[in-house]
Amino acid sequence: MRTVSYLLIGIVFGITMFKSEAASWFRIYEMFKFESFHMYGIIGSALVIGIIIVQSIKRFKIKSFHGEEIKFSPKAKSFSRYMFGGIIFGLGWALAGTCPGPMFTLLGAGYLPILVVIAGSILGTFLYGLFKDKLPH
Repeated sequence: MRTVSYLLIGIVFGITMFKSEAASWFRIYEMFKFESFHMYGIIGSALVIGIIIVQSIKRFKIKSFHGEEIKFSPKAKSFSRYMFGGIIFGLGWALAGTCPGPMFTLLGAGYLPILVVIAGSILGTFLYGLFKDKLPH
């Protein structure tokens, strides 16, 4: 039953991404050239909504759909790791014209060339798994 609920949430997320044009290469290109507020508005709205939801979960001790307690673990605070990670993520986003969420949205919408980007993402994840112990964290 969990798998079906996650699949439905993913489908709704994909439709939302596609209809809002958040998966559009042209919108992403406009964002990186600072020519349009569209993507910044979507990202900013998601950030504000995410903050409100996380704070609500913490304050009201909201449980998951399956009745499990939702736990938040503290993260290591290091500016450089987030800065370098953000730069690498942003470069990949700019080169591919998409980030991980919209990749599958574009595949579902029938844009088959995105398979090259998905294959590269899978390869990169695999390589990270191989070299994770040797990388600075």
